[in-house]
Amino acid sequence: MNWIKLKNNTKIDALSIPAITIDELREDVRNMKLRPIGFLGKQEFENIRLYITLADDKEGMIYVSSMLFAPDIKSYDSLTKDFPQFHNFEREFYEEFGIEPKNHPWLKPLRKNQDEYPFFAMQGEDVHEVAVGPIHAGVIEPGHFRFMCQGEKVYDLEIMLGYQHRGAEALMLNPNNRLAESICGDTVIGYNMAYSQVMEALSDIKISQRAEIIRRIALEMERIAIHIGDMGAIAGDMAYLMGASVFGTTRTLVINTMLEICGSRFGRGLIDVGGVNFDITPELSDKIKSVLDDVIKIVDRTAKVMLKKPSCISRMEKTGVVSMETALQLGAVGMAARSSGVNLDSRFDFKDKWYKKCPLEKEIKENGDVYSRFNLRYREVKQSAEFINDLLEKLKENNDGIKVQTNNDLTPNSFAISITEGWRGEVVHTAITGVSGELIRYKIKDPSFNNWYMLAMAVRNNGISDFPLCNKSFNLSYCGNDL
Repeated sequence: MNWIKLKNNTKIDALSIPAITIDELREDVRNMKLRPIGFLGKQEFENIRLYITLADDKEGMIYVSSMLFAPDIKSYDSLTKDFPQFHNFEREFYEEFGIEPKNHPWLKPLRKNQDEYPFFAMQGEDVHEVAVGPIHAGVIEPGHFRFMCQGEKVYDLEIMLGYQHRGAEALMLNPNNRLAESICGDTVIGYNMAYSQVMEALSDIKISQRAEIIRRIALEMERIAIHIGDMGAIAGDMAYLMGASVFGTTRTLVINTMLEICGSRFGRGLIDVGGVNFDITPELSDKIKSVLDDVIKIVDRTAKVMLKKPSCISRMEKTGVVSMETALQLGAVGMAARSSGVNLDSRFDFKDKWYKKCPLEKEIKENGDVYSRFNLRYREVKQSAEFINDLLEKLKENNDGIKVQTNNDLTPNSFAISITEGWRGEVVHTAITGVSGELIRYKIKDPSFNNWYMLAMAVRNNGISDFPLCNKSFNLSYCGNDL
């Protein structure tokens, strides 16, 4: 068997992971028809071991294998030319370890930008370039956007990131919850859950059912808050100021409720390995329900008015279209993928018992335009509120506490993985321990790692003035890419 199969939030013996050749890997990927979620290298004496992780979304299982590169092996035949979903994974591996994926169609720096970055260029008298960033207005993080245009029409957009160089994965070799929740500041709960679940798997910690419920309530509240904020940002970029104002203030109602749970509007300090630090009392539970009822009424009323306005519809429909075929080839995930008709949502594909009991189903829109991305957010906000109400009822039935005794000892020679569906999409944390139980590799994959190129495809054949609207409709993370 070339692969070891495991479930989400579990561990396996790292020494039992098979080693296969590139030809076997290529054949297995072709036959198994699974998508990559991990492609991480690790120094192993003089060799480099590459761990490949594939997701079986239909069965809710994860497959792991590896390739071993001796010191004299400096290249392999690229997978990307046959399976485009590997495009960024191979670029990152090459950047980190210098092993070249030969015949890769777009082998450029991913994070370590050179002085002379090889930008794509077009020729022609009418073609001109528009450069935006890396420094942007306000508090936007650094990123450079290079447009190839003819008049107002965008033929191509190249996105160059990697300006922050924070070394987050190296810091996570001495991890803690406060560090984990700070890696991507708008996905505090998603990141902290993924980290905690990996550590709990490696430590054989079983948390209480009450803590599990509170974590999921917080995860869905984070989804609601950011989705509403993004709906307001989309409205603002269309100059529909009523929508921008109403959605902005409504988001505040949600994050202020998170503040009442744990003392932070963004959920900092709520989750720790072994459970959660703050309980939800019956009185607070009633308040959360009441606030969410008001929020949904406001969102419902505002979105319905907005989606009937010809001026708003004309700006969103058929703007920034990404087809399902393109989304699949790029390996898109999360809300952006679902907006293009890709049937992915790790809450439902890798169900835990709480999502198994959830009566809700995946929300999917198939047009792949700004309208679809706005409308999907609107539907997911209502869905998450319904799920929170269901979880608050279940909280009454589970009074087994919120914390357990933390075990600081990690199982030696182990490999563990956690997939958590943040509001952008799947947040994947992978950890490997050494012979003494010490962390020797920690790997993070943000959904933006998959989706930045989707934005580049969305703006093709649109007017350059549509870029801000397209950009807001994805709201991708710079820091999630620049780890």
